[in-house]
Amino acid sequence: MVAATGNADTTVGHGELIKAVERALNAHGRALLTGPAGAGKTEVVGAVAAAAATRHETVLRLAPEAADQWIPEASAAALLASVPCAALERLSGPQRTAIALLRREADAPRAGRDHVALRLAVVEVLRTLAARTPVLLVLDNAQWLDAESTDLLRFALRLTPPRVRVLVAECVQGGAPVGGPLCGPGTPGIRVPPLGADEVAELLARHGLPARLAGRIHQASGGNPRLALALGHSLAEAAEARDVSAHHADPLPLSGQAREVARRLLAEAPARARRTLLLAALAARPTTALLRRAGRPDAEAELAEAERAALVTVGEDGAVAFTAGALPMALAADAGWPERAAGHAALAAAVDDPVQAVRHRALAVDTPDEWLAAEITEAAAACRRRGQRALAAELGLLAAERTPTNRPGDELARLVAAAEDAGWAGRADLARRATRAVLARDASPADRVRARLAVIDAAGQALAALDETFAYAMDDAAGDPALQAAVQLRFATKYNLSDGDPVRSRDAAAEAGRLAARGGDQVAEAMALTVRARMGRILGDLDAEDILAEALALPAPEVPLGMRNAPQYLAVRHALFDDRLDDARRQLLVLLPAVRRTGSAEDVFEVLRSLTEVELRRGRCAVASAHARRALELTIEAGLSPGPAWYASAMAEAMGGSFARAAGYARRGIQASEEEHDQVFLSRSLYALGLTELATGEAAKAVATLRRVAELEEAQQVVDPSILRWHGELAEALVAADAPDEAAELLGAVRPVALGLGRTAVVAALDRARGLCLSAHGDAEAAVHLLQATADRFVALQLPVERGRTLLALARVERRRRRRAPARAALRAAAEVFAAAGANPWVELAAEHREAAPAEGGTAVALAALTEAEARLALLVAEGASNQEAAAKLFVSVKTVEARLTRIYQKLDVRSRAQLATTLRTR
Repeated sequence: MVAATGNADTTVGHGELIKAVERALNAHGRALLTGPAGAGKTEVVGAVAAAAATRHETVLRLAPEAADQWIPEASAAALLASVPCAALERLSGPQRTAIALLRREADAPRAGRDHVALRLAVVEVLRTLAARTPVLLVLDNAQWLDAESTDLLRFALRLTPPRVRVLVAECVQGGAPVGGPLCGPGTPGIRVPPLGADEVAELLARHGLPARLAGRIHQASGGNPRLALALGHSLAEAAEARDVSAHHADPLPLSGQAREVARRLLAEAPARARRTLLLAALAARPTTALLRRAGRPDAEAELAEAERAALVTVGEDGAVAFTAGALPMALAADAGWPERAAGHAALAAAVDDPVQAVRHRALAVDTPDEWLAAEITEAAAACRRRGQRALAAELGLLAAERTPTNRPGDELARLVAAAEDAGWAGRADLARRATRAVLARDASPADRVRARLAVIDAAGQALAALDETFAYAMDDAAGDPALQAAVQLRFATKYNLSDGDPVRSRDAAAEAGRLAARGGDQVAEAMALTVRARMGRILGDLDAEDILAEALALPAPEVPLGMRNAPQYLAVRHALFDDRLDDARRQLLVLLPAVRRTGSAEDVFEVLRSLTEVELRRGRCAVASAHARRALELTIEAGLSPGPAWYASAMAEAMGGSFARAAGYARRGIQASEEEHDQVFLSRSLYALGLTELATGEAAKAVATLRRVAELEEAQQVVDPSILRWHGELAEALVAADAPDEAAELLGAVRPVALGLGRTAVVAALDRARGLCLSAHGDAEAAVHLLQATADRFVALQLPVERGRTLLALARVERRRRRRAPARAALRAAAEVFAAAGANPWVELAAEHREAAPAEGGTAVALAALTEAEARLALLVAEGASNQEAAAKLFVSVKTVEARLTRIYQKLDVRSRAQLATTLRTR
C-alpha cells in the first residue's frame, strides 16, 4: 500500500478540480484526468490519494516513466510489487507462480509464462484487498504504460468489485489515449485547466518568487504550473547572477528546467508540424495564409495537429496564437542559425507589412550592410509614427548591429534612439541593452545622459535600485542646464514614488524648472511646474492650482517623460479629486487616442486607470471594470510594473465584481509595490484591501490595514484628504471594531482640513462615518438625521455608490434602535442604487442584510442592543468559543474580548456564558 502525500504548494488553483475528481470517483468509481505535461495532474492525484489514505483506504499507486513503455509488463510488475504479501496468500499455486515470475523477472522473455493465471491473479489480488478496505488504484502517467500491462489492467478492472475505485491521469497531447479504454466507457473525463494569472501569482509567492513577475510568467507559461515555476526560478537566478533584483520587464530566460519543460510540450507535435510552428514563432502576427505563402502548403493540417497537442489556437480568421509564450521562444532557440535565417527569408517574401518585411530581411543575415541598416532605421521611424515604440526599439538595435564599423556616428545615433524608444515603451531589457552599447562607445555626455534616462524611464515604479544610474546621469549632465533639468525631473519622480517624500520631490521639481528656464526648454519647464502642482496638491498647498495653470499656459507637445507627466493629465487628475467627473471623463477620452499614438504603454495605462476611477465614482461599474481589464492586459503585455494595475483591478472588483477577487488583487498589489519600493501604490493597494475588509465585516482586519495607510500617508506628509479617501473608511472600521471614541477623534482632526480645502465629497463621506459614531455613542436620532441628509448630498454630488453605502449605514442604525420598517426601506433603497450602478458585490451585501433583518422575538432583537463588534463576539461565545479563540477570530487581544464580554453581560442582563447562549436562543 502506498500512502501518497499531497503538496499544498503545487495544488494552487486546483481545489475545485480535486473536488470534481472526488465526486466523479464517488459517483462512477472511475475518473480520467487529462492535461499537458506540467499541468499539475500528478499533484492532483497525489492530493486525492492522500485524502483516501487518511480515510484508511488501501492506495495502490503506479507512475511509469517514459522508458517503461518499451518493457513488456514492466508497469504490471511495479504495481504488484507494491501489494502487501498478505494479499497474495489466498492465490492458487499457478497464480502465485505467475506473479512471482513477473515480480522477479519482469524483463525476461515472456514465452512459457501462464498469462491466464497472471490475469486471474491480478483480479483476485484486487478483490482480496477490497474485501478488507476500499481500494483506490491510481495510475499516473498512463501514457507510458507498456501495451502488455495496459491489456492486463484493462482485463482486471472489468472484473473488480465496486469497492475498487480507479483514478487514471494521462497526458493526451499526442499518440493514442489509453485512459479511456483502460477505465471503460462512460468514465468521466476531467481536464486540468491552466492556472489563471491570479493563481500563478499565488504559486510564485509560495515559492518565494517576486509577485510582480506573475503577469509576464503567466503569459509565457500559458498557466502551466511546472513551466511557470521553472521560468520564475530561471528569471530569479539570472537576476541574481547580475547581482540585481529581477525586473518585471526582464526577458524571460529559457534555460535549464524551463527549456526542458517547453521542449517536452513541443515534442508532442509531429516533426512536420514543428517546422510550421517554427515559422509561426518567427512571425510577428502568424496566420495560416502567411504560413502557406511562406512555403508551408499544409499549414492548416499541421496546425490542427499542434492545436490537438494544446500548443496553439487557430482563430476563425486563421490567426495563430501559441498557448504559452515560452513555446515560440523554445522553437527559435532550438533551431539552428541556418534554419532561422531560412525562415526569416521566407517570411520576408510573404508578409504584407513593409516594416515586418524589413525586419525579417534583417534577421535573415548577420553581416553589416549600410543599405539594410538605413532601411531598418526608416522602418523604426515608421513604427515611432505608428506608436509602436517597442518594435521601434527592437529595429533600432537591429539597425545598429547591421551598421558597418566605418560609420560609428550612425551606429551611436541608432543606439541612442533605440534606448529612448525602449524607455517610452517601458521595455527595460531593451533600454539596458542599448544603453550598455552606448556606454561602450565613444559617446558624448549628452548621448550618455539620454541613454541613462531611457533606463530610468523604462523602470516604471522600480526606481529604488537605480541610484547609481541617477548619479552617473547627473555627472554627465554637468554644465548643460537642459540635461540637468531632465535628470532633476526624474529625481522628482523617484523622491515621490520610491522615497515617499513629496517635499523633496517638489524641491527637485523647482530646481528642474529653474534649470529648464536657463536652458530655454519650455516643455521641461512646464513639466517641472506640473510636478510642483502635483506635490502641492498632496501637501495641501493653496497655490497648487495656480502653479498648474501656469504649466498649462506653456507649450506642451509630446514630451520625453510622457503624457502622464504633462499638465493636461494632471488637470484631469485634479478634476477627479474634485469630483468634477464629467469633465475628467471628457478630457480622458480626448487623451486616450493621443497617448496611443505616442506609443507609451505607461501613458495608455495611466489614462485607462483614471478612466476606471472616474467611472467607478460615477456609478458605471461595468464600464470601469472593462477599463481595468484593458489596463491589466496592457500591463502584462508591455511588461509594466503590475502594482498599479492590480490596484485598479482591486478597486473595480470591490465596486463591480467580487469582494474576494478584490482582496486577491489588492494583496498582490501590496506585495508588488513592496518589492518595488513603490510607496504611492502601496498606500493605494492597502486602501483597496481595507475597503474590502470593511465591506465584508472584518472590522478588526480593516482597522489594522487602514492604519497602515494612515502611517504611510503621514510619512509621506499627505495633507489633502481627497487624493486617497481612507479617513472615512478607517473611522467606520473603528466604530465597527467598538472604538467609536478613536473614530470621533480621527474625524475631528480631518474634517476641518477637508472643509478648509473645499473637499465637499470628502466631508460627506466623513459625515457618514460621523453618523455611525453618533449611533455608537447612543445618539441614534441625530445619527439618522445626519445619514439621511448625507445620502441626499451624495445625490446632488452624483456619487451613487457613496449614496448606497450611506443608506446601508442608515439601515444599520435603524436596525440597532429596533426600527425594522425604516431599516428595511433603507436596505431596499440601497439595493436599488447599487443595482443601477452595477455594484454587484454591494447588491449582494444589501441582500444579506435584508435576509438577516431582525424578526419579532428573534435572536437579532437581543443583538440589536449591542454594537456590531459586541454582536459578533456574543455569537462566537454563544457557539462555545473560548476567549482566546474569539480573540484570534476577531483579531483583537484577549483583554479586549474580556472587556467587551463584560459590556455584553451588562446590556443583556446575564451573568455567564451559558445564560448568554440561552438568552440569544430564547429572545
